[in-house]
Amino acid sequence: MRGQSLQGRRNPFVAREGIPFLAVTALFVWLTFRYLDLIFVVVPAIVFVLLYLVFRDPRRTIPAVPLGVVSPVDGRVEDVDLVDRGVLQGEAHRVFIRIDPFGTYTARCPVEGSIKDLNTLAVDNVVDYRTNALWVQTDEGDDVVLQFRGYRYGLGPASFVRYGERLGQGQRCAYLRLTRVAEVHLPIESKVLVEPGQRVIAGLDLIGKLPHP
Repeated sequence: MRGQSLQGRRNPFVAREGIPFLAVTALFVWLTFRYLDLIFVVVPAIVFVLLYLVFRDPRRTIPAVPLGVVSPVDGRVEDVDLVDRGVLQGEAHRVFIRIDPFGTYTARCPVEGSIKDLNTLAVDNVVDYRTNALWVQTDEGDDVVLQFRGYRYGLGPASFVRYGERLGQGQRCAYLRLTRVAEVHLPIESKVLVEPGQRVIAGLDLIGKLPHP
């Protein structure tokens, strides 16, 4: 994900990316209401509501859970499995989450830690995370990778952060755009707390816990 430093900025009621779309649609609603019959207002009004649902970015109170791993997105857990080279140092847990298209538009950092540069890694040592992935290293040295897949119309997520920045657990880190799937890779010693079919809310629901006491 290409980074842009938006540290400390907060969205109003929707993601900033969505404000121009909502503004134009609201103008169409007003124009049709002003100059046409009321029946013509229905279509732009429905479009406005749908855009609001797509771009909504509500504020959330993040639970204080030391070493907890929160869901980065709103959605449903599709699968939980193991990969042999998943989290940089070897075998790892992998949690697949199907993103709710009408969930929050903003992804949140699963754990507290510093953003590391995946491009510094040798590709033959790990799964290729370099495209649209976020590597977070905790103070205890645990590595968590958040990766996105399945973009509609080729629109991948856009990151807020740069390498070396420190993020808190559940802090906003990227716009999802039209991404369909999020993967969270956890160290093998971690405990996975979710099962396939379970619904999760970004920044609120725990999907795992890191191994350090």
